[in-house]
Amino acid sequence: MKKINQIAIIMLLAGFIASCSNRTQTQSEKPATLKEALAGNFYIGTALNEWQITGKDTAGVKVIKEQFNAIVAENCMKSEEIQPIEGEFDFSLADQFVDFGEQNDKFITGHCLIWHSQAPSWFFSDENGEDVSREVMVERMKNHIYTVVGRYKGRIKGWDVVNEAFLEDGSWRTSKFYQIVGEDFIKLAFQFANEADPDAELYYNDYNEWYPGRRDAVVQMVRDFKAEGIRIDGIGMQGHIGMDGPSIDEYEEAINAYAAEGMKVMITELDMSILPQPRHDVGADISTSFEYQQQLNPYTAGLPHNEMEVWDMRMLDFFRLFLKHSDVISRVTLWGVSDATSWKNGFPVPGRTDYPLLFDRNYQPKSIVPKIIGEAAKTEHID
Repeated sequence: MKKINQIAIIMLLAGFIASCSNRTQTQSEKPATLKEALAGNFYIGTALNEWQITGKDTAGVKVIKEQFNAIVAENCMKSEEIQPIEGEFDFSLADQFVDFGEQNDKFITGHCLIWHSQAPSWFFSDENGEDVSREVMVERMKNHIYTVVGRYKGRIKGWDVVNEAFLEDGSWRTSKFYQIVGEDFIKLAFQFANEADPDAELYYNDYNEWYPGRRDAVVQMVRDFKAEGIRIDGIGMQGHIGMDGPSIDEYEEAINAYAAEGMKVMITELDMSILPQPRHDVGADISTSFEYQQQLNPYTAGLPHNEMEVWDMRMLDFFRLFLKHSDVISRVTLWGVSDATSWKNGFPVPGRTDYPLLFDRNYQPKSIVPKIIGEAAKTEHID
């Protein structure tokens, strides 16, 4: 009897130890970072600024390495930065950006090849300051794309080829590219990018794509490309959103519309401002600016807990949407690492204090981060 009791005690102890071991293993296997939690659903990325690319922002670099598995250049690959003078390319910062991505095993996106904004003035003008001819403009586009894409052939996985070519009502933006070349400028840009690196993915990128006019214009563009044999792989939906819009349903309609055309969908520039807007129809046009008013900057001393909870709920709803459509969404990229360096602090009203990202001004994860990780844990990962 005594021996039986000893055996029973030993078995109970063994079971307890195994149970503890299993709990420890489960705890250690539980995803602790965004990239671990979202693995198998989509890449989770962020935009890198100059200080992060060069390593000066050590806190930011730590977050990037630990939390994200995709990166995009915030500014250093835009045409005014990379070719400020005709024929004189400055790849110093762009090279460091690509090196960082390779060394840290990140999915690297190039942003962006053709955009009406942040382009050097010489791009559109002759020696007399007049618009160049269509032939000259096309040749300049080709040279720029061939040179930039060709330099990173096989290293950059995808390119935002053209950025923001349409208006919210679906009409063409009358940029210099459009005025000089015509509607063909966008097709030519994709053709040149494909020729420069046939293996890189090619994307069209825009904001407010939940507006039916812009959404339908992008869909028609994709159809036209297919009809003419021009390759396009995906649509980037800039996620510059606010507390009042867009609705989840509006955003989902755009995702479904692009997916129905066989496009990969990427959420490319995600941030969510909690600040009041000076006008309801403010988009993401960087030329937009409004005069500072105190009532438009209510949280200079920090974001109240109840406001943070409301912000969390809305951001989590968007991540639920992204997870729901992870079969077509290949990447979700935040437009910046922390609230401290977000462009939303100065747009569209300079001098404000905003809280639009997942990490706070001290580079600590905000309360939304474990909520996203928990939500991802509920989903089946897609191989």
